[in-house]
Amino acid sequence: MELTEIYKKGKEKLLAKDYGIFLRGVETEFVMRNNREIMDRYTFRQKAIDAVAEPDTSVEVLGVKLRTPVIMSSMTMPIPAIVEDGLMEVARALKAAGSLMWTGSPVPSDLKGLKATGVPLAGNVKPLKERDKIFKALEEFQASGVDWIGIEIDSGQGTKVLDRQMVFDCSPLSFSELQEIRQAVQGPLIFKGILSKEDAVKAAEAGADGIVVSNHGAHTLDYLPHPFQVMDGIVEEVGGKVVIIVDGGFRRGSDVLKGLAFGASLVGLGRPILYGLAADGEQGVRDVVTSITAELRRLLSMVGGKDVKGLRRNILVCGF
Repeated sequence: MELTEIYKKGKEKLLAKDYGIFLRGVETEFVMRNNREIMDRYTFRQKAIDAVAEPDTSVEVLGVKLRTPVIMSSMTMPIPAIVEDGLMEVARALKAAGSLMWTGSPVPSDLKGLKATGVPLAGNVKPLKERDKIFKALEEFQASGVDWIGIEIDSGQGTKVLDRQMVFDCSPLSFSELQEIRQAVQGPLIFKGILSKEDAVKAAEAGADGIVVSNHGAHTLDYLPHPFQVMDGIVEEVGGKVVIIVDGGFRRGSDVLKGLAFGASLVGLGRPILYGLAADGEQGVRDVVTSITAELRRLLSMVGGKDVKGLRRNILVCGF
């Protein structure tokens, strides 16, 4: 199934169900509109002469080897409701596509089963008011053998879709608490939800191995910027010190290439994974990732890229 068809079919199926609300954004939904507008401002500087016919899309990030820089953004809901055994289907699909799975809240009950599929796996925890629950989740992640652990720093006021508060039991984390979390985690630690150079610097100083520049799928605060509006300052401050991952409205290989050009090592997909699962189960998720990767490879060839490492902003032209 082609990508456009997957998106259309998957979105229609999801919106027909109660859990289709997860596709909507917070309050006025400005964030979702702005995501597309900002990404569409950038076009590509074509360099067709001496182009590499088959650029390499493989990456190695924080000890994980992937065939694509396209990964799953952190989420659990509403995957189990879309298809029976949905999390396992997503895990198998991402494994086959050479990608990484990043679970969210609630923490899946069978992390070891997901890891047993062979998919690189990251686990995520929110800044829960009951801090002991955070450390319990950290212990569970590490016992399950996840490759990375993510901590949300942007959902201190919970999450919200339209006018409905979805998550209530959160509270902002302090710098000292992030340091304490760092001490409790033995492997790679990612702080998710960075949207300012100030938070990026604090994340690095607290011991993060990586950060996710993200507006949280438009589910936290209204009128947040798209990552591209803040990436330059963040890369200037912490580029080379921490791994930078980005998500927020990425849909095609062209979007992914722009994210890489801005300085990200990996680009996360949220809703596209849900569309693929709803449209065609495991195969749909695999098709989403492989199709976007194929688009990325074609584009790389025509902007003078031989691989996804070391891309620069000079492949982009700001249209307005």
